[in-house]
Amino acid sequence: MSGTNRKRLHVITWGCQMNVYDSGRMADVLAPLGYAPAAEPDGADMVILNTCHIRDKAAEKVFSELGRLRRMKEATGNRMILAVAGCVAQAEGAEILARAPYVDIVLGPQTYHRLPEMVARAARAGNRVPGAKVIETDFPPEDKFDHLPESATPQGVTAFLTIQEGCDKFCSFCVVPYTRGAEQSRSAAAILREARHLTSQGAREITLLGQNVNAWHGEAQDGTTWGLARLLRELSEIPGLLRLRYATSHPKDMDDDLIAAHRDLPTLMPFLHLPIQSGSDRILAAMNRKHSMDDYRRIVEKLRDARPNLALSSDFIVGHPGETEADFEATMTLVRDVRFARAYSFKYSPRPGTPAAGAPAQVPERDKDRRLQALQALLGDQQAKFGAGCVGLELPVLFTGPGRHPGQIAGRSPFLQPVHLSESANLIGAEAMVRIVASHPNSLAGTLVQERRIA
Repeated sequence: MSGTNRKRLHVITWGCQMNVYDSGRMADVLAPLGYAPAAEPDGADMVILNTCHIRDKAAEKVFSELGRLRRMKEATGNRMILAVAGCVAQAEGAEILARAPYVDIVLGPQTYHRLPEMVARAARAGNRVPGAKVIETDFPPEDKFDHLPESATPQGVTAFLTIQEGCDKFCSFCVVPYTRGAEQSRSAAAILREARHLTSQGAREITLLGQNVNAWHGEAQDGTTWGLARLLRELSEIPGLLRLRYATSHPKDMDDDLIAAHRDLPTLMPFLHLPIQSGSDRILAAMNRKHSMDDYRRIVEKLRDARPNLALSSDFIVGHPGETEADFEATMTLVRDVRFARAYSFKYSPRPGTPAAGAPAQVPERDKDRRLQALQALLGDQQAKFGAGCVGLELPVLFTGPGRHPGQIAGRSPFLQPVHLSESANLIGAEAMVRIVASHPNSLAGTLVQERRIA
């Protein structure tokens, strides 16, 4: 397409890795219409806010950003197409229409394969304001992945690949079942085809994504149904693909076949994000997590028996309605016993429409603040000790790009830690052995072991 017909697209992404993946796929869908990536929203022909409803005050952050973009849109004579996508769009579509009538398109996460049609409809509507021109927040009967083009834009050395969407768990605090819909698994053939394509574009590490990624059960070409373990085994055979990861997993779907895959597959990295949310059985039941504290401990024991060097990450929520000091102390005990290399912890905040939002015995903010500070101090200490324990080891590092400072190159350890070296060698896309010489709060420093370079 000639340069005069090119249009500028800027996508602002909040939230999880699945949103990052979705943003890339929206760009792919719009590329045939002439849209090319723009680094800034100012002056762009189209701006998409790809939103997340998980964090506190998510909708207000979206409306704040929309206010800033409104001025940019007006500066273009309202030529700019402004779209709100993702989970806030799904949950708050009517509110967006009411509060931001200058928005042209509102679309949920299951409908972005229809973006070209939506853009055409918005363009036909012109800049008649107020009133959003297009809203698509229904759950369509067709699978969006069946209608997406092959990704044209390389993701780089590390890539994301969504294999499963939606959730059937209905945790009391979570909006995902309402914004992403029921669990759906892509076919094995489609996943393998996209993984081979990503590898051909230079990906050496692929992270499989899903709201409950280990609930994936996809149809194979012979008509049988595979679980995640079988899929990982097939993916590990792709030439040039050095590393595999998956996130986010649910303890209820961590079966013995998947645990065995951690034992058997060198390409499956020894780092697993396995959220538990609370160490109290009473709160786990109130959360509708469908597993107990002992279930989680047994799974961890099996995983560490299968892969002794496995490092764990998790999610924790403090101050869920009804949480007592004894419940919180049970969480602290679990953390001390299990030991986490990394973890994410948050104060409970109500999400409209979820069961916990209207539950009795809401925990006072001052108690949530105090508990979160204590938990984060313990988790931070564990992360620091894990990093310090890597000093002196030789670890394979996959190099992904230049470091933050001149003369640095950066990569990832098997445990997903950023690693930086002061090396001039062109190692991007390669895996090499690195001796870890220092541990920093969120990264490691190392030196290249030249004789141990991995082709």
